[in-house]
Amino acid sequence: MTEEESIEFANQVFQVAREGDADMLGRLLEKGLPPNLRNHKGDSLLMLASYHGHQAAARVLLDHGADPNLCNDSSQMPLAGAAFKGDLEMARLLLDNGAHVNGAGPDGKTALMMAAMFNRLAIIDLLLANGADPAARDSRGLDALASAQAMGALESVARLGGTPA
Repeated sequence: MTEEESIEFANQVFQVAREGDADMLGRLLEKGLPPNLRNHKGDSLLMLASYHGHQAAARVLLDHGADPNLCNDSSQMPLAGAAFKGDLEMARLLLDNGAHVNGAGPDGKTALMMAAMFNRLAIIDLLLANGADPAARDSRGLDALASAQAMGALESVARLGGTPA
């Protein structure tokens, strides 16, 4: 296989994850595809599957050893991506498979902060029930409440016990 063919194959594999083709991912993983393969942006196959809401594909990847705590080059983790998207079931799947509830990339943003910023109330509740630390601060010194206030996410502010700014 030439280098160009290898790059094209890798691009196709990442597209399979984006599209959520769990059967194809399973076959590729059985043939030796690394479950933590990452693209040029640092997105893992699991990040792509979870961000695009493909639970079956995410489950196959997790069952084959994909790391739910890998950050991409933008400091995003799959759990934070699920929180941003408002995908409660994906957040549950990731937590059930080892995602760190307080995990954060170099920017310090946790899934709770992401959920709070976008009024993802069910995810806020899930994360808190699983031990998320509402006092954790990102690299700018903001906790989940301050993040919600900064974004004008009034429902999150109320859920986290604050008052609108």
